[in-house]
Amino acid sequence: MEMTENWIEAAIDGDVPDQGTLQVRCGSELICLYRIGATHFATQDECSHGSASLSEGFIVEDGLIECPLHQGSFDIKTGRAVGVPCKDDIRVYPVKIENGKIFVQVSAQEGYSSK
Repeated sequence: MEMTENWIEAAIDGDVPDQGTLQVRCGSELICLYRIGATHFATQDECSHGSASLSEGFIVEDGLIECPLHQGSFDIKTGRAVGVPCKDDIRVYPVKIENGKIFVQVSAQEGYSSK
């Protein structure tokens, strides 16, 4: 099955604080953008354990995002659930910066994961 992938302009580079998050909408997806140093990452915004926004969470050691609801955590780079009570991984998306703009690659096919 062929997937159609699209790069969507999500934000301006300066909109995402260092060691911080920003919730954006890319098509029908709510996405959480992260910046750690000069590197940007993107995951689905909703925690896989509960209906909480990861963009309201906290970036903790080793590139993990901690959910604000039950303090479960995920690896920002891979989406892997690494802290209880979270067991299910979250989607991650490729990110690129062009001319000071952040682009996120999403797929037209539901359930696409870039992991």
